[in-house]
Amino acid sequence: MSPSKQRTGGRRRSGDRDLTVAVTGPTGTFGAGLMPLLQDDDRISRVIGMARRPFDPAERGWTKMEYRQGDVRDPDALREAFAGADVIVHLAFLISGNAPRETIRAINVDGTLNVFRAAAAAGAHRFVYASSVAAYGFHADNPELIDEDWPVRPAARLFYAQEKAELEDLLHREAETAPELALYLLRPPVVLGPNAVGAKDVLPGPLAPLGRLLFGRPRRLPLPLPLLVPEHPLQLVHEEDVGRALQLCVVGAGPPGAYNIAGEGVVTAADVAREFGALPIRLPAGPGQAAARAVSRLPFLPPVAEWVEAASKPAIMDTTRARDQLGWRPRYTGLEALRDTLRDRS
Repeated sequence: MSPSKQRTGGRRRSGDRDLTVAVTGPTGTFGAGLMPLLQDDDRISRVIGMARRPFDPAERGWTKMEYRQGDVRDPDALREAFAGADVIVHLAFLISGNAPRETIRAINVDGTLNVFRAAAAAGAHRFVYASSVAAYGFHADNPELIDEDWPVRPAARLFYAQEKAELEDLLHREAETAPELALYLLRPPVVLGPNAVGAKDVLPGPLAPLGRLLFGRPRRLPLPLPLLVPEHPLQLVHEEDVGRALQLCVVGAGPPGAYNIAGEGVVTAADVAREFGALPIRLPAGPGQAAARAVSRLPFLPPVAEWVEAASKPAIMDTTRARDQLGWRPRYTGLEALRDTLRDRS
């Protein structure tokens, strides 16, 4: 084995080079933030991009990438794609709730376990998984500022939050059987940026209509429109800053474990409305959160409507661990991430 391939404690050293990185879901929002960084990183010699839909990496400037068509529900395709990979980054995940519930679970839960097991079988050294702030759930006893020592717990109703919490538990169990595969978990809030995909469906509760406006045309309201908006606080993060955090995990810049990441500052629904050109009429957060809890308990909610639960309790994270242990620093504040998403690039 060449020196660049030697392991240290089951993992490469952060200064090692010649890494082969396999990424599932490379063309989504997270991939848009990560791929340019892997392309420019001299420590990365080869990238394998696995997706269901064909695409040409060269057209995106990703000359290190080799495309593999495949589905996370297919263990054989995963094992073939991951052959020779040192690091696996798992980004493929359904978030909108528009697919049948069985399909969502087969891709999100069963598919993630397939990816981890294929990574272990391939002899990879690190497994990097994009989790979410939603893994903490939206529970009344959550602290005002959540750090990584607070337990992840399934939400009462929201399928996405339930699956994220369940998967973190399942991945820790899987990791016990694969001690050579170091597990990294990133927990971002709503991810925005020029390549954001699906945010129109995942902005919580009272922000959902704004999310749909965000990804429609025009992106800003043509005339100021008064809008009743509760003072619900939330964090946002830019896709580039998520990409940087993922890259730091890829190269083993910090120890394995969970990391909260978010842009600086906390915004409110009123701040978001103002950026759209609306005239926000501020309402107290409490009544809006109570209404969200009531709606989330209604029977027979379609999966996409379950996102209202995210507005029932703020989930604000402490990002100290990512800064201290990964060396991660966000370039964008939460508000700047929103503004960059709205910026006219025509």
